[in-house]
Amino acid sequence: MGGGGDKVPGQYMGWWGSLGSPPQKGVTVYAMSANRQNPLVGTLNAAIFNTFRRTRKQILYWAPPMIIGYAAMQWAIERNEYLNSKPGRAEFGEEG
Repeated sequence: MGGGGDKVPGQYMGWWGSLGSPPQKGVTVYAMSANRQNPLVGTLNAAIFNTFRRTRKQILYWAPPMIIGYAAMQWAIERNEYLNSKPGRAEFGEEG
């Protein structure tokens, strides 16, 4: 199956996992047992400080639209309450 000559796309040199190339040399593999790992070390500390830092850097992108939206909603609520009150209907309502 090794065959010589030029290879075309989809053509391989060996069976599954054996591509026909010589094994690599000089590759060092390190491993640590599962009970020696601590994947969540520093998570709480990093979460607190990263949240503060990211919020501080992004606040000018979301705070002004939130303030403008809140002010617009307050104005609309007050205007709606006025238009549906007796003085508002007397001022803007249909005479009839």
